[in-house]
Amino acid sequence: MIEWLLALTIAALAAAGLYLVLGRDLVGLVVGLLLVAAAGNLFVFGAGRIANRGAPLVAEGATALGPEVGNPLTQALVLTAIVIGFALSCFAFALVLRLRSLGAGPDGDGYQYAEPRPKADGEPADPEERR
Repeated sequence: MIEWLLALTIAALAAAGLYLVLGRDLVGLVVGLLLVAAAGNLFVFGAGRIANRGAPLVAEGATALGPEVGNPLTQALVLTAIVIGFALSCFAFALVLRLRSLGAGPDGDGYQYAEPRPKADGEPADPEERR
């Protein structure tokens, strides 16, 4: 029963995140990325046994983990992904704040401030030239 609940939660998070990512609002885009990342983390965490089990310690005299413990690899991967997702969200929110300080609106039209205008012959412009 808990597996179905976890699957529905993953699907709901992924669907809500995708909906927000496809919108034009920059803050919604960042929140959508966070929701998609959370869905991915739950998926990986669910792949590593979700039952309430003991600590992942090797018993004395054994050479490997027994079936009564949780998988420590998926737990480590999810913990790493959470830290990376937090750093990504902080960076993305900083970019959104910078775009808003340059006068861009709350939608994706502010991206035009991030790139210089191309030259008349189609070559890339100097990075110092802004729109």
